Amino acid sequence: MAILTTGPIVNTPVNGVRPTQTITIKIVNNDPVNTSTVLFEGYYLNGTRTLYVLEAFPVGPNEVITHNNYANLDGYEFLFTIGDDTAGQTEISVWGKNADGELVDAHRLVSSEVKY
Repeated sequence: MAILTTGPIVNTPVNGVRPTQTITIKIVNNDPVNTSTVLFEGYYLNGTRTLYVLEAFPVGPNEVITHNNYANLDGYEFLFTIGDDTAGQTEISVWGKNADGELVDAHRLVSSEVKY
């Protein structure tokens, strides 16, 4: 089993608007045979750490899934738990997007940046 995290992400308003409104999570299962099960937890960070997303997704062999979540919060963090069989074959990236759906570079984490 592998547990990955984005670490805390600060999303402080600039001129009254937070840079990131939604996040897109991409999960890639590179295993040619086994299904990967990914549990993800999203936490709202505002003086306390409050769970606001809890979902599990099966990702078939060689499958890519995309999932969008609300992120118009002062701060947030996501944790991903990947099942044993495919932990080394599953990659996750997180992409912050503004109200227009454009990427927020500062809130972009590719799979090599999502840490153990």
